[in-house]
Amino acid sequence: MLALQDVSEIQKKMEEAPDSSYEIGVVIGTFLPFVVLVAVAYLFYYYSKKRKGRQP
Repeated sequence: MLALQDVSEIQKKMEEAPDSSYEIGVVIGTFLPFVVLVAVAYLFYYYSKKRKGRQP
């Protein structure tokens, strides 16, 4: 998932953040792509399972 280098870059951005709203933006921007990817994967799984159950 996240490489060790990416984690250190995120921590560096957090330390240099001017205020807490910037920190929230960094967290959302970092984890939102992974959440969306998991949601899309689950939808594919759900629809394929539902479709497989319909076929005789």
